[in-house]
Amino acid sequence: MAGGWARDGAVQDQIDDTVSDAVSAARSRMPRGESAEYCDECGEPIPERRREALPGVRTCVSCQSNRDAARGQAGINRRGSKDSQLR
Repeated sequence: MAGGWARDGAVQDQIDDTVSDAVSAARSRMPRGESAEYCDECGEPIPERRREALPGVRTCVSCQSNRDAARGQAGINRRGSKDSQLR
């Protein structure tokens, strides 16, 4: 149900476009090209199965886990309460 001057389904179209844009952005950040045989951070060998699964990978599982954990500390509030979103 759209309101005002918007046509029916306009809100869903906007949501779909937002999701599509986010997926495209995430895909563009994925590594491409030839994978490194050794981790760029610690120098340990990267397992062949990881290199096959993620073309263009540059880090071992351990270093990537550390990167992901550090990135998760960004302070994004994922709680669903309305009060937490208003702060």
